[in-house]
Amino acid sequence: MTSCWIVTEGLTGTENQCLGVAEALGVIPVVKRIGLRQPWKTLSPFLGGETTLSFTGDKLQAPWPDLLISSGRKSIAVARYIHRQSAGKTFIVQLQDPRIASPVFDLIAVPTHDRRRGGNVVITEATPNRITPQRLAEGRQDFSELLRSVPSPRVAVLIGGNSKSHKLTPAAMQTLATQLKELDRLGFGLMITTSRRTGEDNLALLKEALKDTQAFLWDGRGDNPYFGLLGWADYILVTADSASMISEAATTGKPVYVISLPGGSAKFNRLYNHLLQQGVIRLFEGPLQPYLYDPLQDAALIAAEIRRKMGNPERNPA
Repeated sequence: MTSCWIVTEGLTGTENQCLGVAEALGVIPVVKRIGLRQPWKTLSPFLGGETTLSFTGDKLQAPWPDLLISSGRKSIAVARYIHRQSAGKTFIVQLQDPRIASPVFDLIAVPTHDRRRGGNVVITEATPNRITPQRLAEGRQDFSELLRSVPSPRVAVLIGGNSKSHKLTPAAMQTLATQLKELDRLGFGLMITTSRRTGEDNLALLKEALKDTQAFLWDGRGDNPYFGLLGWADYILVTADSASMISEAATTGKPVYVISLPGGSAKFNRLYNHLLQQGVIRLFEGPLQPYLYDPLQDAALIAAEIRRKMGNPERNPA
């Protein structure tokens, strides 16, 4: 049995990327969430020379894993440390560009909109995630009582919020709320989830606009129905602030409409333009029409490359 650690800073988005790859491999990972002490906290990944005193959070100690899947700036220091401590025996996979050149990484996985290329680099369409047909079926079953009464065709609406690159302004939320109200009038069943980044004012605005509709809006209580929403959806709307949510939606094979928000960045725009050109996503402008595309399989792509480079150790991919 291949032993596997996942190391991240504890951010849900990056951790789910790592979990998606581990699940595609069929391995059961140990998740380690770490932080850095100074001066590594400020100077990583450029400082180097990590010791046991460099880290906070979960303990890092032998026996070292056969496979390390890591993501995030702070995890690079851990990868370097484990590479030394394991005498190079741990196979190290870094998700997202580490921004440094280092022999530590046996494999680096970056989406196509990232500029990094090299012999140890695998290029994905977007970001790896945990979405599989089996998980969608399980989500549909687990949240059947909650969502089966939502009118068909059903629309999952995934609303993020303010980020480094995008802003969910009151005006943008008002426009979206008006569009959603019109979809409800046309007979679409709305299944809506928001995030902490949505903001209380925007949430209040949304609730007010939809108070006389049949829309389902998750109130944050009980189990998160995220996989249920994706499982029951006939269409998916997702705000433009989250590459992870867009990637997850586009792994379902269902029509994905991206909700534009003020802001953006060159990197995000490359992602959107690539997926638009591939016919994977469309921009949301009000109307919804069914369409077909090849669903993304980025976690499986990375898993296959790990197997190839590790010499196909014993494992049963899910």
